[in-house]
Amino acid sequence: MSVAVPGSEMEKGITEADGVSEVFQISLVFPNGDTYDGECRRSAAGALERSGMGVNRSPNGLTYTGSWKHDRMHGLGKLEHPSGAIYEGEFIDNKFHGRSTYTFPNGAQYIGNFTENKMIGEGEYVDANGLQWKGSFHYKAAPGLKLRLKM
Repeated sequence: MSVAVPGSEMEKGITEADGVSEVFQISLVFPNGDTYDGECRRSAAGALERSGMGVNRSPNGLTYTGSWKHDRMHGLGKLEHPSGAIYEGEFIDNKFHGRSTYTFPNGAQYIGNFTENKMIGEGEYVDANGLQWKGSFHYKAAPGLKLRLKM
């Protein structure tokens, strides 16, 4: 594990005017085998935590590339699952939250809003054959979806 030390060549050393702590560029391996390459800051307790842009990879093939805040996925990012499923969009506190695209392993896609990991509100589903369906989603249900006809 390598960690940026204040004053070292590896330190990015950005101090922002708004009082945010210094940003360090790090590469580390967690005890569970996950790796992280990216930015971190010191927490109020003095521990280094993922904060800023970075890539986290797990031994099972799960990869997150994007923004971190207080050691959690937060902001824009892309989560790739070994099954081929991909979530790309907004995260809040480690959850899918906001306008995003979820690509299923079979290539079908949901484009729309997520609230705490659930498809909620207006969205579009494109099935594996390319047919586009629009409507209102509520978790896994989408009563009243309408097929969008191609002209």
